[in-house]
Amino acid sequence: MDRRSFLKNSALGGSAAAATALAAPAYAQGNRTLTLVTTWGRGLAGVHDSAQYCADAITAMSGGSLTVDLKAAGELVGAFEVFDAVTAGQADMYHGVDYYFLGQHPALSFFSQIPFGMTFMEYANWFDHDGGRELSDELYSIFGLKAFSAGNTGPQSGGWFAKEMNSPEDFQGLRFRMPGQGGQVLGKLGASVQNLPGAEVYQALASGAIDGTEWIGPWADEKAGFQEITKFYYTAGFHEPGPNLNLTMNLDVYDSLSPQHQAVVENATRASNIWTMSLFMANNSAALQRLQAGGVQVLQFPDAIWDAFGTAADEVVAENMDDEIYANCHESYFRSMESSAAWSSRSEGEFTAQRNRVRG
Repeated sequence: MDRRSFLKNSALGGSAAAATALAAPAYAQGNRTLTLVTTWGRGLAGVHDSAQYCADAITAMSGGSLTVDLKAAGELVGAFEVFDAVTAGQADMYHGVDYYFLGQHPALSFFSQIPFGMTFMEYANWFDHDGGRELSDELYSIFGLKAFSAGNTGPQSGGWFAKEMNSPEDFQGLRFRMPGQGGQVLGKLGASVQNLPGAEVYQALASGAIDGTEWIGPWADEKAGFQEITKFYYTAGFHEPGPNLNLTMNLDVYDSLSPQHQAVVENATRASNIWTMSLFMANNSAALQRLQAGGVQVLQFPDAIWDAFGTAADEVVAENMDDEIYANCHESYFRSMESSAAWSSRSEGEFTAQRNRVRG
């Protein structure tokens, strides 16, 4: 499948070529403006900050010879339209989480989040040192794209519910917002799963259009205001232990950059990746304390629900193994995760358990 050739000969491809021609004088002067679209509404805590940080870092690190013009969701294209917009050349790159686009290819889940999958550090190990980057390049090139890790929220919460969840049967008929393969897991438990952009979630919950939602974690959830609607908050979730946010460029645009500018993009995204992760970690604990002080009930799912999550997750993750790229990603991803976990459980995991025990 060579979508790049198709798009170059399509009407959108022609428009993109015309736009490139118009911009040629700016290139000749050594300056270039790149349009960045995002899956985030402007001001969404943490995720919009991540996109803005990355945009500003590229501009600053290039000395202004690359200027990134950020368009939040809805300002140029909708949140769920950014993938196609960058593929078609309507924008130069997007910042977002790619489980929104599993309709394009199911293997995009490995470069966003798998249920019961990798933590932030495990994903970084895989992507940078254990085969993930090469598989990413193979997959995204099908669509004329090149992806860079550019943010991570850390472990996401189980979500906000209108009632306590005591058994797997409580998910039957539940209208719940959860995208990606995590949402497919809830679907197997009988939930009516909704895939909504972040900027639309509060209104859907407040209006009763959905019975519950996951978003990110205490800080971003508090900023979104979900505690104004419901007080049942599950802080540990199965679905996103370390979701990866990508900065994804049109491959022709990336290839047209000088080696120096390509290095700027790569290093700016690396900086954005760790900066975003630490942003969430620095804010979550204090936000959780404020939520509790405001009457939010902080809960954990019982083991029976965790077991149901696990069984359904195994089914979901195995459903696309007839696709060669998906199967290759699956093998590489889980082999790397098991290797990383074998060490971290004996080092950091054991240390953390002992530190908590000794310090009380």
